[in-house]
Amino acid sequence: MTTTSIRPPAAVDGGQPDRTRPAIALGLIVSVQLMVILDMTVVNVALPDIKDTLGFSATGSSWVLSAYTLAFGGLLLLGARTGDIVGRRLALGVGIAVFTAASLLGGLADSSDWLLAARALQGAGAALAAPQALALLTTMFPEGRERNRALALYSAVSIGGAAAGLIVGGMLTDWVSWRWAFLINVPIGIAIIALAPRYLSRSPRRPGRFDVSGAVTSTLGMTALVYGFVHAADSGWGSDETIGALGVGLALLGAFVAIELRAEEPIVPLGLLAHRDRAAAYLARLLLVAGMMGMFFFLTQFLQEVRGLSPLETGAAFLPLTGTLLIASQLSARVLVERFGGRALMTSGIAMSTVAMVWLTQISADSGYGSIVGPLLVFGLGNGLAFVPLTALGLAGVPAEHAGAASGLTNVMQQLGGSLGLAVLVTIFGTAARGADPQAGSAIARQHEALTQGISTAFVGATAFIVATLLVLAIAVRSRPPEAAQA
Repeated sequence: MTTTSIRPPAAVDGGQPDRTRPAIALGLIVSVQLMVILDMTVVNVALPDIKDTLGFSATGSSWVLSAYTLAFGGLLLLGARTGDIVGRRLALGVGIAVFTAASLLGGLADSSDWLLAARALQGAGAALAAPQALALLTTMFPEGRERNRALALYSAVSIGGAAAGLIVGGMLTDWVSWRWAFLINVPIGIAIIALAPRYLSRSPRRPGRFDVSGAVTSTLGMTALVYGFVHAADSGWGSDETIGALGVGLALLGAFVAIELRAEEPIVPLGLLAHRDRAAAYLARLLLVAGMMGMFFFLTQFLQEVRGLSPLETGAAFLPLTGTLLIASQLSARVLVERFGGRALMTSGIAMSTVAMVWLTQISADSGYGSIVGPLLVFGLGNGLAFVPLTALGLAGVPAEHAGAASGLTNVMQQLGGSLGLAVLVTIFGTAARGADPQAGSAIARQHEALTQGISTAFVGATAFIVATLLVLAIAVRSRPPEAAQA
């Protein structure tokens, strides 16, 4: 892998990194991001095995993903604030330690509750570590070509890591056990903890307060909303529990907004959202990931449950997406952003992703891999073109003292987009699958037909998320000449 030359981060309080090997510092930062992003999808292809072992229902298995992404997204801003107050290197080390311990617990789980608790703890550790990684990258690279090239690697890891998680999860599930999708994090986490003090510099500590009430209300509010959507998939929208969960979620999120408006040191500095382009970038990221995670989840289910692919074969089926995404993201950062501008790349890339999702809505029980590989290639190309300028737009013009909060918001939109999007699409899937009425064939054929109808309808919902992303970028982001795109 090719890396760009970087400036070693300035040392503070004696935290001098090894200046002869600065690429290791960048490698550690990217490794942290890869580990926490990969765990969003590494269990995807293992879900059928996990369901059989621990007794999850078809819709309940989505909580194996949501427990992680909800804790991750809900606590990210508090994690970013923690790094500002106690120092980013220390916060990163503690976060990775928590993540590593939770991975060990997940690999040893013998019940569904145990696994979900471990997944939530993993998310909490990731929430503490991830914003420190992006904040360190932001302070290491000045805005412009250097940061764009560093963000190319970061963005490739952020999205390519999600796709790679499917492949790694398939290999581990097929060759060893689904438990190793968790246990593999243990040696990697130990290595990062050991190397970080040597190669990452300390950041200055800033006096301040933790906005715990803001973090608690936002996390519980999002959890209640997701629970309401997932419960609706099983019990319908008229269920008292569904209505109650959605009501509690909205009330808690309203309380969160009120707390942030009054807090002396909120976890969400409202000034970051006052910038029109930056606010559009955050919303677009949430919507894009909402559609993308639904595509990963349901296409994985289709390939294993309907087409009968093994976990390894299912993971390998996503290689075309991973390859085109990596190539397109590097091309976007190194050539196309400077030549055509970020807005043009984002809108054209998301337009391609929209075409791919519309293509996937045509899936049927008889669809083979040949009808899927085309959409995967187009989706990878579109997202690869869009994600580098989208990430850069969310960080543009942010002063150094708010780098942690800005990077936290960027990751929050990604994690919460995945959680809420998957919850909505699981509800759509459940409603469509229950309403299916296959008439002919064996019991298994009827089951596959109902499952496919639910999946194709969920892809319609995912398409709506991608179209909404395109509209946000086309309407809200101001046009810039190509030479201004670096800023």
